[in-house]
Amino acid sequence: MPNIENPPNSSSLEEFGYKQELKRALSFKDLLFYGMVFMVPIAPMGIYGYVTDVSNGMAPMAYIIGIIAMIFTALSYARMSKAFPMAGSVYSYASRGINPYVGFFAGWSLLLDYILTPALVYLVAGYALQEILPILPYWGWIALFVIINTVVNFRGIELTAKTNIGLLIFELFVLVIFVVMAFVAVLKGAGQGAFTLDPIWKPEGFNMDMVMAATSLAVLSFLGFDAISTLAEEAKEPQKIVGRATVTALILVGGLFVLQTYLAGLLWPDHTTFQNPDTAFYAVAQVAGGNWLRILVALGTAVAWGIGDGLVAQAAISRLLYSMSRDKMMPAFLGKIHPKYQTPYMSTLFVAFIAIAIGALLSMDLLTSMVNFGALTGFMFLHASVVSHYVIRGKQTDLTSLFKYLLLPAIGFIIIFYVWMSLQPQAKIVGFSWLAIGFVYTAYKTKFFKEKPPAFK
Repeated sequence: MPNIENPPNSSSLEEFGYKQELKRALSFKDLLFYGMVFMVPIAPMGIYGYVTDVSNGMAPMAYIIGIIAMIFTALSYARMSKAFPMAGSVYSYASRGINPYVGFFAGWSLLLDYILTPALVYLVAGYALQEILPILPYWGWIALFVIINTVVNFRGIELTAKTNIGLLIFELFVLVIFVVMAFVAVLKGAGQGAFTLDPIWKPEGFNMDMVMAATSLAVLSFLGFDAISTLAEEAKEPQKIVGRATVTALILVGGLFVLQTYLAGLLWPDHTTFQNPDTAFYAVAQVAGGNWLRILVALGTAVAWGIGDGLVAQAAISRLLYSMSRDKMMPAFLGKIHPKYQTPYMSTLFVAFIAIAIGALLSMDLLTSMVNFGALTGFMFLHASVVSHYVIRGKQTDLTSLFKYLLLPAIGFIIIFYVWMSLQPQAKIVGFSWLAIGFVYTAYKTKFFKEKPPAFK
């Protein structure tokens, strides 16, 4: 069984008490591309209408604050992935950095994010394709995307990684075309007709509560850099490259978010005139380049969210379910590994079924808030794990260690908590209900906390 009191420093999974079952095939480049595809470099195109509305037209400001908030979280992921290079992400980090009970709650909260994320990205993609190809209803497109991604994930992580490269190239191509056309359009007098700071800063419409509420929506676009940690058992040198890929992906893609929302704000200065928030960015694209650019941006959003993001989202949640099942905290069938492809195939199929069902039933704004509740709650557990593992348990109390393992995680925790407070009340109700179910389930598995979870006895 894993040693949680004195974890080894080696990256050998066997030293943690586990058997290496997944195939180690991923390089730094693969992890970086995975995180970038999951974050979706053109992610704001899918939710721009909602973010700019809540932020009073200051969407870039929301994304800038999001980068600042997430950089502290990325650093905490880097610290914990070095200490515990395994597939369970926050579940594993909190289990070993604090204790197994807290770890389960951390994993349970993150499940709300990871289980709902595939459904959310498929929903965005379905709306985008329905905009340009109304031959299928949005739920028909959802089913098609799920089938494609399930087959790719089923076949193995190497195929997933290769697919990610092609998808990332396509997304960046769409983004470059939009950026060039937007610059030209502004120079020709479209929108504001000049490059000003108005899309970033409007003193008359600014207040911190408003911006943080917008940031709680914008955070959705950043989700994905954290999922790099779920591939630790498939990375060649997890202790060296998982954290580096996490931080790098966040900074690169975050900069692209700010750029495209800034240009959108210039081209469409009055955010209150969008007819439909689901398709707001496509209207901006039409101003920039005409109907062909609107179609290209909608198609790019559909492919990026429906195949790119959906593909990596299914991979991430299947690894988390596999890790929790391996620790006997989830049904055993979710931990089954395909003998040929070395993938958690039962978890992959389970996630596919959930994605279709939820994507056809829930609205995009509610799904967004629910996903963010799970992610932000998990991030708070992550920051607490860093402090517990390095400072409290590890007794690293020199000034450098206190800066890295106490001050930075504490700042990250406070920022995440403030953003978390801005979530929709309905999302909090659903989120706390989900945590209550997790509490009852944990009590059952541990005889009301009298025994350790099965994997840690």
